[in-house]
Amino acid sequence: MTLPQLAILLLMLAVVPLALWWMQWLWTLTQSQQRLASNVQSYALNAEPVPEASRSRLGWWLFQSGYRSPNATRWFLLASLGCALLAGVAAYAISQSEVLPLLESLLYEIPGAVGEVFLPIVWLMPYAAVLTLGAMPAAIVRAKRRKRVTQIEQDLPLALDLLATLAEAGLSFDAALDRVLENQRRERPLSQDFRLFRLEILTGRPRIESLRRLNRHVNVPWFSIFISALIHAEQVGAGLAATLRAQADDLRSRRRERALAMAMAVPVKLLFPLIVCFLPGIMIAALGPILYQIVQALESVIGRGVGF
Repeated sequence: MTLPQLAILLLMLAVVPLALWWMQWLWTLTQSQQRLASNVQSYALNAEPVPEASRSRLGWWLFQSGYRSPNATRWFLLASLGCALLAGVAAYAISQSEVLPLLESLLYEIPGAVGEVFLPIVWLMPYAAVLTLGAMPAAIVRAKRRKRVTQIEQDLPLALDLLATLAEAGLSFDAALDRVLENQRRERPLSQDFRLFRLEILTGRPRIESLRRLNRHVNVPWFSIFISALIHAEQVGAGLAATLRAQADDLRSRRRERALAMAMAVPVKLLFPLIVCFLPGIMIAALGPILYQIVQALESVIGRGVGF
């Protein structure tokens, strides 16, 4: 590897993680402020920053992941394009360097032709670099979405219990929701979406329509069941306290069943890492010296036979 290629490779290894970390930190820092300012202004005018009918699938994915700025889709596309360009430069630098021939020579020197099994991995290194760097923005958004869903599923049972208890004490749903939000942290996703729902109610939007919009904004299965029950109770005029208590008990039982299912699936999930990661190492450590001695013995026998 020449000195300019080494400098370019080291520069990419230092700049790319720093740029991605700075982008994620900037989005996280400005997310709450931009979202609060834009939504308060738009709801005061009974409008949306981006109409739901004109939002694309990518826009909905970013919106449900917490990136709710009007320019979120544009920033995501620019970040994906930048990472794709960096991935191309990294793949070119790896292919033009001496790293791949050096790794190939090291693998060929392993006795017993064991290293030749790993040659496809070395050949696919440039393509793996392209895929890894190119998919980095999507991976960040996906991780943010999964974190958001996990936080909503963690906060929903307690919120349902509090809402059911307050409704049984005689409070309406709006009053009970206000009391719950007073004790919830503002940075939690469920609290943020409930505050947006309350703003929509205050601006005069119908309750059923606001509940449906809230369900679409969150897009979590457990939360969808809760919203469907609220809409049904609102349409037929059923008691709110009984509906909330039934939903709280049902959600608690579903969480228990889900925990049992995850515990039963652990041995099956551990089977693949054991076969792929541990068994080859154990086989090489246990049978490698024996196979090497057998190969040496066969070579000596063949050599004597040829010499004879």
